Amino acid sequence: MITIDKQQKLLLNISRRLSRKITVYAIGGTAMMFLGFKDSTLDIDLVFENEKDRDVFREAVKSLGYLEMDNLKVYGAKRNAPEMFKLDDERFDLFVVDVIDFSFSGTMRKRAEETHQFRDNLILKIADPHDIILMKCATDRVKDKDDARKIIESTKINWNIVIDETKKQIELGKERAAFDLGCFLEDLKTKLNLGIPQEVLDKLFVIVEKQAKEKRSKHR
Repeated sequence: MITIDKQQKLLLNISRRLSRKITVYAIGGTAMMFLGFKDSTLDIDLVFENEKDRDVFREAVKSLGYLEMDNLKVYGAKRNAPEMFKLDDERFDLFVVDVIDFSFSGTMRKRAEETHQFRDNLILKIADPHDIILMKCATDRVKDKDDARKIIESTKINWNIVIDETKKQIELGKERAAFDLGCFLEDLKTKLNLGIPQEVLDKLFVIVEKQAKEKRSKHR
């Protein structure tokens, strides 16, 4: 497990080894730690704006002894899986823009207002809680539903932001966004007894129905 103190020291060490300044977006457990939702995580999930920035970060991580691992072990055959690096019980998951079937969009970047700088070269922006939920839906690993539960129980969620971002994802070509989010939230409601408003699930269903009708009309 990576604690808050260990994460801080690790990010400082990485910044020392970066060859230039880069901006990175924290999602998942990493973002949750900065926002006070949890005090440790299994992995550090980061999103980069481009391949070149990830390459620079990758070299810094490898210089600390981290070894690349097979992402199939965690993500299976999912598209847009991250590059993964591990040392003992610490792991980095490094995405570039796309996080499986979702995109870390321009609107998500704007909402990532909390910023931390580590020495000169590493600027870390923290994803907004609404977008952490969406990224948890995207990765949908064993612990992701429990993490989403912690966020929903700990802060007031504006579900309009979630719905609007889902529509944005579809505009960006992420056609499964509404369907995947609907299934994810339905599981949270039925299996974890979370008070997900039925109105939210209904709106997602309407979006999926609209997509299905549009596809049928195209194939006539």
